[in-house]
Amino acid sequence: MFDPKSDYALNKKDPEAIVYIDAAGTLTRLTLADFSSPEEFQRWKAWSDESYHQIENAEITFSKRTLSLHGLSEKATAVQSPEDTLMEALEQREREEMRRLLMEGLDNCLTRPQRRRLWLYCVDRLTVRQIAEAENVKHQSVVEYLAAAKKKLQNFLKSGD
Repeated sequence: MFDPKSDYALNKKDPEAIVYIDAAGTLTRLTLADFSSPEEFQRWKAWSDESYHQIENAEITFSKRTLSLHGLSEKATAVQSPEDTLMEALEQREREEMRRLLMEGLDNCLTRPQRRRLWLYCVDRLTVRQIAEAENVKHQSVVEYLAAAKKKLQNFLKSGD
């Protein structure tokens, strides 16, 4: 995650100057001519290199340990309100209760062979022929059971019982 235009990179690339960008965004170079002695320039150059290096390392460490929310979908960063969570739980319970009542009603209105064959046909996606072969009955018998089950289900759902 090294930034070649950072203060650290600009300062390190120029061994003959101390390079920095001021608050106004102006690039400034301090050279040997701006100091009273070569020793003073070297001392400040070493200090600026080390200081920029520490800042660069701190920024890299921070970015490695921080999760940026930029680029994540709004849904990924959204937090559901307690009210929405409660309403969702209540709706889920209501749907489960409705499923239970529906299954009880189906159990009450269909015979066992009708439920089994309807399940094989609708859920397991077996053909009428496959069901007939598996149960060792005639094809027409399965057709009749499925038609009767369909009619009973339609009546059950219409009546709402």
